[in-house]
Amino acid sequence: MQPTPISAGMSWFSRTRPDSFLGANLSAFTEPFLNDYFRANFYHLKGRDLDLVVDAGMGLAPISPLLDLTPGKPVLAVATHIHADHVGSLFEFTDRAGPKWEAEAFASMDDHWTFADEFRDLDEPVSRLPHTRWKAQDYRIEPAPLTRILDAGDTIELGDRSFTVLHLPGHSFGCIGLHDEKDGVLFSGDAIYDDTLIDDMWCSDREQYRETMRRLIDLPVRIVFGGHGQPFGQARMKEIAQAYLDRS
Repeated sequence: MQPTPISAGMSWFSRTRPDSFLGANLSAFTEPFLNDYFRANFYHLKGRDLDLVVDAGMGLAPISPLLDLTPGKPVLAVATHIHADHVGSLFEFTDRAGPKWEAEAFASMDDHWTFADEFRDLDEPVSRLPHTRWKAQDYRIEPAPLTRILDAGDTIELGDRSFTVLHLPGHSFGCIGLHDEKDGVLFSGDAIYDDTLIDDMWCSDREQYRETMRRLIDLPVRIVFGGHGQPFGQARMKEIAQAYLDRS
């Protein structure tokens, strides 16, 4: 499905409805004018009792106005890990959750953890300015201390569906996924997606990544919403995981 631009005043983003089963309850967003390396997905899933936001973009423009939120209804924003392209607008939300393995760093959003300095140093960080006075050298991520720390096996209840937290290290040691086993939905962050997987940062561990891939090969899913690229199904997930195991 091709992304469609958000309406006037929010044209920094694009949005899709990536799954017919979830329909209008799920929106996927990305920032099409970002450098490819930092262009990530974030998601808004409407639940009966709680809305779930998975990841939070780069923070170059506000994301909360994009979301069709119901006044008074709780919203939980979950960061799958602490890298810049997933946490930039996390501070916009009152209730914020993230992995215990990186939890303390959310209070500072230091470059060492987020890699925001690598974005500032790019020759072409964006192909279009998010606003007229924007400068890459001014880019910083607002601190967003977690209000809920997630461990493997924890559950996030939306009222009409439940997600289990999976610890999926390798890309970084804090990476998590959110798995709705009943409907076969996986928000995988950067643990797995249909593009080049990154495993050469200071926070990466290739042996852990291999263990994550072995686990994902056997995970029952219908559809995977990754931190980058397009959604894919179980057969493609097995292919991606096996290809990583074969080359590493």
